[in-house]
Amino acid sequence: MIACASVMEYQIRQYGLQQGALEIEYIEEYFGEFQRKKTADEVIGRLNDRDHQILMAEAALPDAPDTVVPVAFKVSHELRADEIEPKLSDLVARMMPTVEFSGRKILYSWIGGTRRDWRGQGFFRALTEEQEAWAHDNGFDEIMVKTKNRLYDMRGTLDHLEFNVIKFEAHASDNRESKVYLSKKLGLEVLDRHRSKRSVVHST
Repeated sequence: MIACASVMEYQIRQYGLQQGALEIEYIEEYFGEFQRKKTADEVIGRLNDRDHQILMAEAALPDAPDTVVPVAFKVSHELRADEIEPKLSDLVARMMPTVEFSGRKILYSWIGGTRRDWRGQGFFRALTEEQEAWAHDNGFDEIMVKTKNRLYDMRGTLDHLEFNVIKFEAHASDNRESKVYLSKKLGLEVLDRHRSKRSVVHST
């Protein structure tokens, strides 16, 4: 008899705004590629008064199994056609030709990542699948994300999750820094294709 490989179950925590903002400010210190870390006040300012989700994946340390730490996170929020904040207004303007906002609810996958020592273990995929399930349950029609051309691991996962490239903005001197915009329309068939096993705990 051939033994079946055990299926990894991902432990995910969904945070409320205040505690989640503090957790993000803490965990981003472990991401060296982020040139500028988000402060808790900045996160609250962006997410307050709009539908949003703050997710973190947790895992036990290899050398201390009783110690559980956050190893990956993902933050998303509603993106509206009539945004006033300059960065979001600019984003909407760039997306208008390819994303239909009228009469539809759009979720923007804002920030996220996995700590270097924990990459390649499916945490980003598990968080993205949980994000999609939450978005569908909360009436969103489409998820969009913006990334850099050089973030190949992230782009690979988004490709496997069937996100479509909808726009490419070439960098003038370094193509690795070019911006890639992707989106995915939501439906029950999307959830049927999820494969990660996840346990979700809600924290205030």
